[in-house]
Amino acid sequence: MTERKPPRSARRRGRLRRRVGPNRLLLLTLAAGSAAAALLWTAFTGFVEPDAALAFGVIIGLGELARITLPGQREIAPVASAGAIGYAFLLRTGGAEVHHSAGQVIAVVAIGLALGELPHIVVGRTPRWGDFARRLFIVVLVAVVFRLLVTRFVPMSGDWWLMLSAMAILVVLACAADSAIAAVLRAERLRTRFTVAFNDELRAQGPIGVAIGASGVLIALATSAMGLAGLLIFTAPLLVTQVAFRRFAEVRLTYLQTVRSLSRVTEVGGYVETGHSRRVNRLAQAVGAELGMREAELLELEYAALMHDIGQLSLRDPIPGGATVLAPPREQRRIAELGSAVIRETGVLDAVAELVRRQCEPFGGDGDDGPPPLGSRIIKVANAFDDLVGESKDRDRFEAVVQRLRMDTDHEYDPTVVDALTRVLRHPATRW
Repeated sequence: MTERKPPRSARRRGRLRRRVGPNRLLLLTLAAGSAAAALLWTAFTGFVEPDAALAFGVIIGLGELARITLPGQREIAPVASAGAIGYAFLLRTGGAEVHHSAGQVIAVVAIGLALGELPHIVVGRTPRWGDFARRLFIVVLVAVVFRLLVTRFVPMSGDWWLMLSAMAILVVLACAADSAIAAVLRAERLRTRFTVAFNDELRAQGPIGVAIGASGVLIALATSAMGLAGLLIFTAPLLVTQVAFRRFAEVRLTYLQTVRSLSRVTEVGGYVETGHSRRVNRLAQAVGAELGMREAELLELEYAALMHDIGQLSLRDPIPGGATVLAPPREQRRIAELGSAVIRETGVLDAVAELVRRQCEPFGGDGDDGPPPLGSRIIKVANAFDDLVGESKDRDRFEAVVQRLRMDTDHEYDPTVVDALTRVLRHPATRW
């Protein structure tokens, strides 16, 4: 009796869950549900102080339109986020008290973010819905806590330092929550440990988040004292800062693109198979994340994996198929050392050069330097696997090659890395 296949709609939903991930799907659902509920509530109760709502909505929309992507595929919108927090903290405009609710804050922010995202969608840029939902959800938390709890128990007149302290504490808590949510999404995407991802997010986004939150507090205070003109005055410095961040991100992206282009020289010259460096890099990244490497270590691993075969350019006769795993150990060592020397010429990639130099050593080391770095051991395993598998997607061949590597774990290959490779290959979402 033949086994019945699940309906096409069920298979499509299964692929969507694997691609989106349960945690990301939960965040999208919470953010969308909060926005929908806020819009319905505000439509039912009516807008109050529409001038302030319109001014902040425009700033949020323009800030979302000018969002930037930082290294590590982190999307931020400093102006939009600061404007949203400022609107959540707003108590007065020019001395007159405002009375908008948490629901109106969420509704205005949701509309502003959506309008700012729309031009990107129109020109074909795929939105990072996880980052978009995270920005909205953090504002939901801030608005609900501040406008429903803080303003109820902290007097709005008299002791301003109490209100300012409450804002500062809430900004810090919001930054911690944002880093935690981003870490959950990152751990799910890279299949790494939450603690490692959380520490990476704190280092990468913590200072930026605090600066954005502090800017939101200043916008709220300036608008309270100066009216809506204060919103424009204190948003201008954020625009300058955002331009600096964008240039930094573009420099980092250009740097990575240069490394990727350099890694293809061996492919264009016929020294290795097409796509070899890219496959080794993806597999090494997956194994590194599985072993809990930090983001900075993964970046060095990416550079080293992309350029691990650049030493083959010095060969008079290319190795058949570019498979260095089949070359004599002395030849492997010479290729690694020549590649390391080329990388050191940059003057800024010494750590990457060291990973490339020691990629052919046994996992226990063979000299006075001790065991090679973890990145070198990962590249050694990933390179050997791809040399023996190539572009094949045959799972039986995968198992055979892994067993061959496992037979050499007493001397050549790190058994911990081979075990991590096995787990990565068994994951249904693995691609390289």
